[in-house]
Amino acid sequence: MPQPPDPAATAAVLIIGNEILSGRTQDVNLAYLAKELAAIGIPVREARVVPDIEDEIVAAVNAARARYTYVFTTGGIGPTHDDITSGCVAKAFGVELVLDPEAVALLRRHYTGDQLNPARLRMATVPKGSRLIENPVSTAPGFQIGNVYVLAGVPAIMRAMFDGLKGGLKGGRPVASRTVSTYLGEGAIAEALGALQSRHPTVDIGSYPFFRRGKFGTSLVARGTDEAELDRVAEGLRALIRDHGADPYEGEIA
Repeated sequence: MPQPPDPAATAAVLIIGNEILSGRTQDVNLAYLAKELAAIGIPVREARVVPDIEDEIVAAVNAARARYTYVFTTGGIGPTHDDITSGCVAKAFGVELVLDPEAVALLRRHYTGDQLNPARLRMATVPKGSRLIENPVSTAPGFQIGNVYVLAGVPAIMRAMFDGLKGGLKGGRPVASRTVSTYLGEGAIAEALGALQSRHPTVDIGSYPFFRRGKFGTSLVARGTDEAELDRVAEGLRALIRDHGADPYEGEIA
């Protein structure tokens, strides 16, 4: 059932795992979550990479859940010794970690005989009072407790989990964007860009330099919830680029 809108809804993403901080694994989950949440009117206001250290995970969860409407964590809910997210979330909420009968049943249907060993059974432990999040890819569920949604770190599994739960989230108007690019450096247009931003305070205007085809340039991205206002800002971006003797290009320059 569609949820009533919440125009003030915000989100934080906590990416948990030493493998991200070491550079061994490149995170792609944040980009997916940020885009999907923006599309349902829930802007991501903070993202943090947290090591596999209990005190730091607990502190990050408590700080984020107190500040934002929704908190999404990725990683650390597998079967190995360094998968400590579930226990840390339980500690953050001051509840015990329990073996969930529904989660156990799901794992028993997926793993036959002695395949469901004690390590895999750890994936059925969740904070008391949690609601399971379906995992249609590899069965082992995530969970929700309060405003915290605990998802897998493997991108395909994380996406499947999120796609299944997003219909229950309450957001505001979708965040849309307009991109205008040019072969001008940021410094050349910085003053005019600042003036344009001051005239449109409800739109976020970002400036992203690039080097392509042997030339420096800038992609200017306007983000907001009012389509008409975004169109006015995009026209303002085109005008300031022309005023500086260059050509505006719609979208990113490939």
